[in-house]
Amino acid sequence: MAYYNPDEIAIPNGHFSHGQLDSSTGHERHAVTRPSDGVVYAEIPIADGPYVDRVVRASYESFRSSDWATRAPRDRAKVLMRWAELVEDNCQYLAQLESLGSSRTYQDVLQWDIPYVADTIRFFAEMADKDGGYVGTTQSNRFGMVVTEPYGVVGAITPWNFPMSMAMWKAAPALAAGNAVVMKPSELTPFSTLCLAQLAIDAGLPNNMFNVVLGTGQVTGAALCEHPLVSRVTFTGSTQTGANIMSACALTGPKPATLELGGKSPQIVFADAPDIELAASMVAKAITGNAGQVCVSGSRLIIEQALYEQFIPLIIAHFKQLIAGKTWEQNTTLGPIISEQQLSRIESIIQKSISDGSQCLYGGERIIGHECGTYFQPTILKVTGCDDIAIMQEIFGPVLTVQTFTSEQEAWQLASHNTYGLAAGVHTSNLDRALRAVRNIEAGSVWINRYGRTFDHIMPTGGYKCSGIGKDIGKEAFEENRRSKTVMIDFDLNPSN
Repeated sequence: MAYYNPDEIAIPNGHFSHGQLDSSTGHERHAVTRPSDGVVYAEIPIADGPYVDRVVRASYESFRSSDWATRAPRDRAKVLMRWAELVEDNCQYLAQLESLGSSRTYQDVLQWDIPYVADTIRFFAEMADKDGGYVGTTQSNRFGMVVTEPYGVVGAITPWNFPMSMAMWKAAPALAAGNAVVMKPSELTPFSTLCLAQLAIDAGLPNNMFNVVLGTGQVTGAALCEHPLVSRVTFTGSTQTGANIMSACALTGPKPATLELGGKSPQIVFADAPDIELAASMVAKAITGNAGQVCVSGSRLIIEQALYEQFIPLIIAHFKQLIAGKTWEQNTTLGPIISEQQLSRIESIIQKSISDGSQCLYGGERIIGHECGTYFQPTILKVTGCDDIAIMQEIFGPVLTVQTFTSEQEAWQLASHNTYGLAAGVHTSNLDRALRAVRNIEAGSVWINRYGRTFDHIMPTGGYKCSGIGKDIGKEAFEENRRSKTVMIDFDLNPSN
């Protein structure tokens, strides 16, 4: 049974500016493929440098001429609140559009992504009037204060794994802070972002305050980052691409950038975990959610040796319950890998790891029998050393590496990664040990007896090391979308008249 017919979904296509889609045909095109069945279901235009320039300039003019940046913050909040309502009103269509060409199942989008997107918008709407600067202590005949202002045009580049959620990580705080946004979604999953932009206009956002340019990172993304009227850039994606963006921001600005990048996040399980079966369930879900295509996937299991023999079969039991299938099918619990290129990369990393001495305890192969879709088995690799390729590289698939330890200090050493520091999970009933974990693990998020983000948007997210700089979500994300200005006023304490 299917939730919908994938061939009957209306696809919004074209760049989005001046409050409407621009489907002009004067651009090079890029084919968009459904990973569930390999069908090419659309072709998008690629915005080149001159086109990006026109869109950015339109956004800059709207920022300067509309009252969005200067209107009362509560009035901005009302528009954003209405936007969140429209997202919920259009939940079924958005869920169809999101799941159609991505790795997200329809049911996951409907039950998780849509509420998360609406809550993200509402959270930042409520932040709109919570930043007022401050008055500084100065000499008695001097008045000093710090005021904050929006940057202007924020360039946002979003990934393919959670298209709508990541779009709102970028757009919602920037717009709430009074900025204009020009967004480039992934060329693999662009269409739900176009729908969100239209809903923003329908909610009352001025034209060109939220524009969308379609295209590749090499052409469109580069032009956006390098544009002189883009005052700030925010990006979620790979570490290498993040480095390229940071370089472009330095050379053409300099301009600030928020980068949420890759991860090889550990899940550390001690023998005193409060519930072993629950811990195994969380470990399994943390590597198979969205088929492992999550930046914070718990891809490294670090388990106390005494628990190893009991724990691995529990994970495998969870893996065996998963049903691979198309994102629009009702029984699907394991979606596809986003592309054949990514699937081939996963295979090559596993093959190299095994040839170097790791042991495949479960899975390790692509799943066949799904027409031309790209699916991969949940996989467990027991690795022999910390320099194994499956430990060192972000795989971005349902592949869990396993290492064992016999002492707490060894657990912390194994958890440390030379490159990444995005997130970590620790399972223990020892409060002292949990607090030591927080002190010893270098990661932007540390979860104790759980794994993964929640709807608590007040909790920021971001990485250490090469996992990124800056924060998404939380008040920190809002503050990063405003810049401060120092004001000093001298006055006479004893006027003559």
